[in-house]
Amino acid sequence: MAPGFAPIKSSQPCPCGGGPYQDCCGPLHQGLRKAQTAEALMRSRYAAFALAELTYLLETHPQPELSPRERRRQLRSSCGPGQWRGLTILRTTAGAAGDLEGTVCFEARHRSGLLRETSLFQRRDGLLSGDWLYIRALELQET
Repeated sequence: MAPGFAPIKSSQPCPCGGGPYQDCCGPLHQGLRKAQTAEALMRSRYAAFALAELTYLLETHPQPELSPRERRRQLRSSCGPGQWRGLTILRTTAGAAGDLEGTVCFEARHRSGLLRETSLFQRRDGLLSGDWLYIRALELQET
């Protein structure tokens, strides 16, 4: 995977708050490991926004109606250093290793305020062996 434009050392804390980057979201961003739960995917996507890991964000959110070029353009505007300032997971429903679907409600602090979202996650192709994917926001509030 191509590195983002917000460099981070492996031993630094992961932006998602889950421990050192090298043990947390780093292996997911590098394609060395897959998210085992919907929450793990949500955390890794938050870290990817903070670190501008555009390829990872594209791979974990199918949007066939948009071209890759347009998707990258849209993502660039919401990624990068200083943009994202903290993550709090409020609750999860299903989304465990043995589930096909789950939701994660979270708050993400950013430069301009607070984003509160309940997100829907599903397994690729509806199979337990499929990767977790972000599907869409079910509830979204920005302040």
